[in-house]
Parts: sequence; C-alpha cells; structure tokens
Amino acid sequence: MWPGGGTLALAVSGGPDSLALLLLAHAALPGRIEAATVDHGLRPAAADEARMVGHLCERLGVPHRVLPVTLDPGNLQAEARAARYAALATWMAERGLVALATAHHADDQAETLLARLNRGSGVAGLAGVRARGRVPGTDLPLLRPLLGWRRTDLAAVIEAAGIGAAQDPSNLDDRFDRVRLRKALAGADWIDVPALAHSAAHLADADTALDWAAQREWTERVAPAPLGLSYRPLAPRAIALRVLARIVTELDGEVPRGSAVARLFEALLARQPTSIGGLVARAMPDGWHFSKAPRRRT
Repeated sequence: MWPGGGTLALAVSGGPDSLALLLLAHAALPGRIEAATVDHGLRPAAADEARMVGHLCERLGVPHRVLPVTLDPGNLQAEARAARYAALATWMAERGLVALATAHHADDQAETLLARLNRGSGVAGLAGVRARGRVPGTDLPLLRPLLGWRRTDLAAVIEAAGIGAAQDPSNLDDRFDRVRLRKALAGADWIDVPALAHSAAHLADADTALDWAAQREWTERVAPAPLGLSYRPLAPRAIALRVLARIVTELDGEVPRGSAVARLFEALLARQPTSIGGLVARAMPDGWHFSKAPRRRT
C-alpha cells in the first residue's frame, strides 16, 4: 500500500469505504498509520460519526484526530473539498506524516468517467482520479490504493470485521447527479465497472502524454514579448489548448475554463482579436501575442 518509509496518513470519514481502508492499512502497515476525520459541520450526525471512527482507531491502536472545518458560501462541494484537503495537509505537517491515502475505488472511478462523459469533458476530465497524485496546494503524495477494489468488496471487509459503518444521507439524495448515476449503474448489469475504471487509467496516461507534449511546445514555441508573451503554435489543437491555458494563467493569475480557452483558440485561428479574463490576444504575422488589457480610465 505504501512502500516508502515514514507514517502514512489516512482520511477516514466513517463510511464503509474509508473504514475498509483503515482496516486494510492497519493490516498491511501495523504501527505506520494515523487517521483523521474531517467534520465539515454540515450534518449534526457528523460529530457522532467522527467519534465512532475515533473509538475504532483506539481499539486498533491507531492515532486519530478530528479536524473541524468551516465552509465559505458558494459551491458547497468544491468548498468542502478544498477545506478538507487544507485541514488534512495542516494536520500532516504537524504530525510529520509522509503521504495521504484516500478510499477512492473502482466504482467511484467509473461514476466519475460516465458523469464527465455526459458533460462532454476533455481528456483531463475523463482521466478521473489517479492512483498517485499530490495533496492540493502541497508537494505531499496523495495515494488512492483502492482503485482496483469494488464498493461491494470493501463493504465485505467491514462486514467480516463486524463493524457498522455510517451512511451519509446525501448518498441517497436523487438531487445529486452522482447518486442518480450510481443507481443507474446498479441496474445496468451489462456495464463492466472495472473495465470503465481501466479506461479512466488509460485516459490518465494519455493526459500525462499531452502534458509532456505541451511542456515541450511551451519551451520551443512560447517566448517573452512586449507587455506579455508570444506563441507560435505548431502542435495539434489538444496541445495548443493546454499551452493557451498556461499562458492565460501565468499572465492573468486565474485558471481559465476550458470552454473559454477553446473560444480563444478558435478566434486566434480565424485571426480575430479577442480577450479572455484580463488579457487581450491578437494574431500577428510572427505568432499569437498576449498582454494585459489596458486599464479603463475612471
């Protein structure tokens, strides 16, 4: 599960998947794991679930911490994810933990792939989650050791251990796209969930290859220009879009939406002056030029 040295951090919510991760990690790495439960403060039962995880960790001899977080208004799921990883990263730094493991599994991967296909996502989105990554905003390794496991397999692990898991009511709420998709998948026995998860892994490989090509395109075709950057595109569209997104991010300080980058690409290809965020872009004889838009006089 974690071949490196040091102590592994586990994100354990109290649900069946993460409790299975706790049991499996404890069996594989005795004395080398610590666990944390993030309480987002969204449900009254969350505090009880965190205490339940704490009691189980105490029985196993695994150090455990509850991490309460406060969410800002806005996109609740995005805010919860950002707050969760920030709290986990702070806890890991305090404890000197070397990597974080989460309980994402094959069914999660398949659901993500189908949901993003339904939204017309590109390769980066369809790649889903990787087996290895980085905790957002840090250089800490993020591991997902259960991507080869099915949800039913993980439920069997905790059932065999005689442990009761918490059930988040949102996982049954049909207002969420993922819940409706999960129910549809459960009734479609002709869909091979592990095969979908493998497809997501192949797309992750393709995404890595595109990133490599985009870095080469950047090195060879992007150069400083008066007030900004110039780009002499040579690569295919998929790679040029990544280079354009990086140009916008570096000059404007904001990561642009993929649809906005695609519109920028089409406008420049048609040699039409255009703008994105706080930048203006023009197709010139020596390439595409990008600079900050002039400030408006008040």
